[in-house]
Amino acid sequence: MRVSFLALPLLGALLMTSCSSEAPAPTPTAAPASVAAKPKAMDEHSYAEPDKVVIDDLQLDLKLDFDTKTLAGTATYSLDWKDNAATALLLDTRELTIEKVEGADAAGAWTPLNFKLADPHPVLGQKLSIETPKRNAQVRVTYKTAPTASGLQWLEPSMTEGKQLPFMFSQSQQIHARSWVPLQDTPSVRYTYGAHVTSRPDVMVLMSADNDPNAVRDGDYTFKMPQKIPSYLMAIAAGDLSFKAISQRSGVWSEPTMLDKAVKEFEDTEKMIATAEALYGPYRWDRYDMLVLPPSFPYGGMENPRLTFLTPTVIVGDKTLVSLIAHELAHSWSGNLVTFSSAKDAWLNEGFTSYVENRIIEALYGKDQAAMENVIERNELKKEFAEIDPSLQMLATKPGVLKDPDNSSSATVYTKGAWFLHFLEERFGRDKFDPFLRGYFDHFAFQSIDSEQFAKYAKANLLAKYPNVVDIKEFDEWLYEAGIPATAPQVQARRFGVVDSSRLGWLASGNLPPAEITQAWTTQEWVHFIEGLPDDLNREKLAQLDAAYAFTGTMNGEIAQRWYPLAVDNGYTEANGAIASFLQRIGRRKLIMPTYTALAKSESGLALAREIFAKAKPGYHPITSGSVQKVIDEAKPTAASAAPAPAKPEAPPTPNTPTSSTDASNPAPTR
Repeated sequence: MRVSFLALPLLGALLMTSCSSEAPAPTPTAAPASVAAKPKAMDEHSYAEPDKVVIDDLQLDLKLDFDTKTLAGTATYSLDWKDNAATALLLDTRELTIEKVEGADAAGAWTPLNFKLADPHPVLGQKLSIETPKRNAQVRVTYKTAPTASGLQWLEPSMTEGKQLPFMFSQSQQIHARSWVPLQDTPSVRYTYGAHVTSRPDVMVLMSADNDPNAVRDGDYTFKMPQKIPSYLMAIAAGDLSFKAISQRSGVWSEPTMLDKAVKEFEDTEKMIATAEALYGPYRWDRYDMLVLPPSFPYGGMENPRLTFLTPTVIVGDKTLVSLIAHELAHSWSGNLVTFSSAKDAWLNEGFTSYVENRIIEALYGKDQAAMENVIERNELKKEFAEIDPSLQMLATKPGVLKDPDNSSSATVYTKGAWFLHFLEERFGRDKFDPFLRGYFDHFAFQSIDSEQFAKYAKANLLAKYPNVVDIKEFDEWLYEAGIPATAPQVQARRFGVVDSSRLGWLASGNLPPAEITQAWTTQEWVHFIEGLPDDLNREKLAQLDAAYAFTGTMNGEIAQRWYPLAVDNGYTEANGAIASFLQRIGRRKLIMPTYTALAKSESGLALAREIFAKAKPGYHPITSGSVQKVIDEAKPTAASAAPAPAKPEAPPTPNTPTSSTDASNPAPTR
């Protein structure tokens, strides 16, 4: 998954309450002492006790109801008891109504079990304690979700592309699965699952499982996931969805009006799969399909096995955002196959994935493309590291040190993690490092591990195998120390030299670069151009750029998320109408949060932010709503320098608007 945000709390910003509540969501702090005091091997963000019992298989039987915005039915667990003395099953829940709990005896007969829901915790939800004195092999829970479930979003038809049918989708990472299924909601537990889902007959239901490309809409759907996954990778979606194949094992699900555009944009997916397989071994999930969600989806993508969820903002007609596909596909090895055992080791998922993504991009689109994306990401890291606490700049903590997992820097998790692997690759050479990484994926396949396990494996199978290349001190500096080591390999983006010269020339003379140069620029080049501009450009300069390149009103989200904050900071109110339209149309946090943050700096901007948010909130995911609300609530604006311009509809983009953009690929590590 691609997430953006400086020092984004992995859980604090994710664990928002109701999207319909007008009260701001609670901002979690460090886990309470009773949680933090768990043994190191335990996940601080789950009540589960996997050392005593684990879910081996889950079977769901659910009714999906758009009218009540609920899922209701049963969850049946096949259990693997690890401790002969254990007599209780502890599950994670959030806002679930538990109607009854039953256990199966040796003959298969179901009898009631005693259970208790604890008081709600603002981060962890409610602990469901089930008494199992006979240590039942199977337990069944009958339950119902709340309309405000943090892991589900219910959209009215007007919020969809086709505007004919409602839409629902889940977002289970980090710990939102517990809001729609009672579970051991921790990545340290993996299980197979099956599901029977009924719904209104005019919508298609899909899950992160074996979706049938030839399935018909009939309101009755059955799914099976034979590979074991952690809870955060369980997903469900329902809406006006159609399918079109890209290859024998890959295709696109989307609303019908989006389908052909999506298939054309993602037509290189099979090549990406084959490239990754050549590097890191076979794709082990059978199919790789993609689901294009409505624009309210809060991330770029989510790597749900067999069914990657994608934002429609990556479909721009020129394949410049397909790095997002490379990123989510790469998770099929790093994250889905080998999984972090808790959120505090997030770099094992995202750092590895960002590295693999860049290798795929280099193989398919060339070294220049890969280099530009690396430079942009590392420039973002340098800005972030200049502002954040050094404790947030460490990939991992040494054994025996308890890290507060509520806070994490995206630059650390994504970019520093990938940079560490690039360091190892450069030192050992690809002829040695690629086989090592492939062996790592094979060795830990379908397991959940922590940073200590990775370090032990790497030191034995890379450092010791090829001595005198990287010493333990260098390795540990990358893993356990703040900042970027002096040993970090540098990347030069050849094409950025022209961009830098063009920007400097314009700033010095006022003469824009020749059109024959800028017409060939990709999103990476435009992003680099804007990011290198001074923070204090006057309105005349901004107007000159806008007249030449039509940044205001662009449909390119990567351009918009950089141009609009610059406009806001410098009083370029001519962009306010387009800003309002953009923030109301898109729910993806990476793209909209920089502008909300800029608006919140002044009284007039904050007033405009509140006005826009009031209109946009019904279409935002709860995760996005919580993030925006937090920025507004914590704003400390300065006196307004100018009244906000009316939020008039934006003008259509003109033909000279830069149209290329990269997402999960970059230009800023994000989901």
